[in-house]
Amino acid sequence: MAFDKICKRLAELHPQSFASWLLGRAIADVEILKTELSNDPVHADSLILVRSLDSILHIEFQTTPRSRPPLPLRMLDYWVRLHRKHELPVLQYVLVLEQTAEEIPAEFRAPNTWHRYTVIKLWEEESEGSEDHIGLLPLVLLMRSDAPERLLAQVAERLMKVEPMSMRSELVTCAHVLAALRFDKELVKALFPEKVMQESATYQEIIQKGVQRGLLEGKLEGKLEMIVRLLKHRFGQIEQEKLARIEKLNASSLDDLSEAVLDFKDESDFERWLSEHA
Repeated sequence: MAFDKICKRLAELHPQSFASWLLGRAIADVEILKTELSNDPVHADSLILVRSLDSILHIEFQTTPRSRPPLPLRMLDYWVRLHRKHELPVLQYVLVLEQTAEEIPAEFRAPNTWHRYTVIKLWEEESEGSEDHIGLLPLVLLMRSDAPERLLAQVAERLMKVEPMSMRSELVTCAHVLAALRFDKELVKALFPEKVMQESATYQEIIQKGVQRGLLEGKLEGKLEMIVRLLKHRFGQIEQEKLARIEKLNASSLDDLSEAVLDFKDESDFERWLSEHA
């Protein structure tokens, strides 16, 4: 399961934790809103109605500042759709999960338009104090600490005491996944036992998707092998760089290539196809 989906799950289960932390005050009266913003397939990551402020808290989770469309344009687009739909103030935050040296824009500028939002780099946030919000504990693992492994152990110890068991299972699963962005996998496995995660709906979804991915990858490998054999038959040995690009294609693109191979007159047609599709 993608890291941003784990964060969406956390925000869905613990909206008060996220609202209180981001807004710097105790927030009690909140409501999760539908993330679909129009008839188009456009979904925000997390939308929380903060009744006490009569505002909407919009959170986007990013592992990288790169995005299509670009992040600033997306945030403006979300703001316009939300404001038009609800006619309420919209407070926007982008939470960046993984440390990067890349610039992370916090505004959109164009002639006659200037839109700003708040960017939070988790690795620059103080972990101390943030753990007061139970739903944030898995994200605390990615925050600043002079002793990150001790922080991991402390968070694991606290999560293992969470009640009820169903909440503990979900939080431990989310922590287990997010910890992979920073810590050694064997250490994470030792601190977050699989038996605790087994009741989690998130864990079950991860397992199911893993099975599906395994089946899909088996099919992809078969398609890939067939296409490489066709290309070698037509053009002889294929350069490693070109093979690497083919291996990154999804199932649909591999199908397109398998049909296109039959129409290639020479290797330049193959190279042109790669430049356009891979």
